[in-house]
Parts: sequence; C-alpha cells; structure tokens
Amino acid sequence: MKNYHDFLIDNLEEYPVIAALNNIKKLDTVIASKAKNVFVLIGNIFNLTSIINQLKDAHKMVYVHFDLIGGFSKDTTGLNFFIQNFHPDGVISTKPKLIKFAKEKGIFTIQRLFLLDSLNLESGIQSVKVANAVEILPGIMPRITQYVSTKINKPIITGGLIKDKVDIDNSINSGAIGISTSNEWLWIFNQTIQPDNLNCLKQSV
Repeated sequence: MKNYHDFLIDNLEEYPVIAALNNIKKLDTVIASKAKNVFVLIGNIFNLTSIINQLKDAHKMVYVHFDLIGGFSKDTTGLNFFIQNFHPDGVISTKPKLIKFAKEKGIFTIQRLFLLDSLNLESGIQSVKVANAVEILPGIMPRITQYVSTKINKPIITGGLIKDKVDIDNSINSGAIGISTSNEWLWIFNQTIQPDNLNCLKQSV
C-alpha cells in the first residue's frame, strides 16, 4: 500500500503546481482545478473539517499550515489535537519544534522558510534538518533556490509572489519539486519536474 510520501511523489511528478488556498471563496476553484496537492492557509477549528473533507472528496492531498489556523494553541498539545482529529496528509509550519513533533507522529512535514537576508538564509538552512520538505518564500529567487538545494538534501518547494509561468519555470529549473501559488490561473499550468529534483524527493522519504 502506498503511503502519503509515495502519493506526494506521484502527484508532483504529474503536476508540480500546488494550489495555495488563502480564501474560502476559492475552495470550489481549487476543487475543480488540476492541482493534485493543496496547501490550506485558512480556516479555524469550526470550519476546517469541512474544508479538508471537501478537498479529500475531490482526491486532493491536503497539507495544512498549522500556524495560520485559528482556534488551536500553537504548541505540541494543540498540534497533537489537530493531527488526531483533522487527519491532514501533511503539516506546514515555520516552527522546527512543531515540525519535529508532527514528523514523530508519522505526518509528512513541510517547513516554511522566509528568507529576508543572508543571515536569515544561513540560519534557516540549519533549522530544517528534521522536515521532510522545505518551502522557500518568496519563491521568485531562482539563484537562492539553487543555492539552498546544494546545501540541504531535501525537496524544495517555492511559494510567495509567484505571478506567472516564468516564475514556475525558473523554480523548476533551479531545483524545486513543487511551486505553491494562490493565483488561480496558474493552477491549470502544465509542467514537468526535472528528474534530478524528483530524485531528491524520493531520497527524503
């Protein structure tokens, strides 16, 4: 039987654009889109079950940015309650402690890195040792994406400020295995991951 990691590999190989759901009004568009993977960046303890269930009913893999969800304490107790009761396919967080806890629970983890300057870049690289994958923001820095890919043996996702197909091409050509974007018209973009990028994802499982 395939696990979540296998499904992520298959889905990104087929379609590397990840729909970032940042507005509940976009839910129907996400469901109808070609995107196989969804990053949920909205919701709260009351409506999150409905959001996740609708996406899973549409055969989407659902990764929830726990830091942005309302109604949960942002510690391991709150995360444990979330995992046990909401059953996401993966957890996204900027916090290494939460990433470590989620991974220990058998959940696929994606650590978000906001890269603001050189010091932040180097400290960020050191902080992602536990995560299954890393999301770099903003995602329009192909040289930085390529640099990070040489420093960590983990799959890289780019996100933030992705505006057009050029940004997607640049990310993939720089070593990214996935591109998250809230721009709906990019959810229909057709692209293929470079083989070397995909190998990095397989090695991380």
